Order: sequence, then structure tokens, then C-alpha cells
Amino acid sequence: MAKFVYRMQNILEIKEKLEAQEKAAYSVANARLMEEQEKLQGLLNRREGYEKRLKELQEGILDIKEIQACKRAINSMKSMIRDQMIAVHTAQRNLEMARRRLDEVMKERKTHENLKEKAFEAFKEELAAEEKKMTDELVSYTYHNKQSDME
Repeated sequence: MAKFVYRMQNILEIKEKLEAQEKAAYSVANARLMEEQEKLQGLLNRREGYEKRLKELQEGILDIKEIQACKRAINSMKSMIRDQMIAVHTAQRNLEMARRRLDEVMKERKTHENLKEKAFEAFKEELAAEEKKMTDELVSYTYHNKQSDME
């Protein structure tokens, strides 16, 4: 029996490897985004802590130097939060680009898999046609031999 060989199998394998690479890149980009979001959350928590501390300082005995240091810390945290928001936004854009690349590579792989399936179906039809032809020839040969034997 004939064996099916897809002539573009090497291309399909390359597409599968590219898809695996893009999946890895996507997961790295996703991890980076999560890391940046955690940093942002940590900065927001620190700022909230400084704001609570400032309220406490303003309610008790006033220590001007401590209040000013706390206000500077809050302003510093605001600046750091702004910078971190930019980093989060950049990580989100990178994740989106990685997702688009992954989608594109997945489409290409699926296209090649569909081509392989169609080639296999054509191979099966060709094989069935050959078997039918051989059966017809065998029946015809047997019929003609019986006719010859009868005469």
C-alpha cells in the first residue's frame, strides 16, 4: 500500500516551531505586564501609607519637618506612579503586539494543516480510484477467462 507523504511537511514543521516561539514570547510579555502591574500596585500602596501617615502627623503634635518629609515622599511616589503607569502601558502594548504575532502565526499553521488535510483526502481518493481500477481489471480478466474456458 502507498504511503502518504506531504510534500510541504517541512514548512508545516517550521510553522509549528514559529508558533511555539511566539507562544513563548507571548507568555514572557504577559509575565512582564503582570510584573509591572504588581510594581504599580506596590507604589500605590506605599503612597496610601504615606498619606495615612501624613494625616496622623497633622492630627497630633505638629512636627513640621516630619510633615514636610512625608509630603515630599508623597510627591515622589506620585512621580514614580506616573512612570510606572507608563511602564504598564508599554507592557500592555508589547503584549498586544505579541498576541497579534501569535494570531498570525497560528493562522499560517492552520492554513498549512488544512492544505495537508486536503492533500491527504486527494491521496485517499486517488488510492481508492486505483483500487477500483484494479478490481475492475481483475473482474474483467476473470470474466474473459471464464468466457474463453466455456468456448
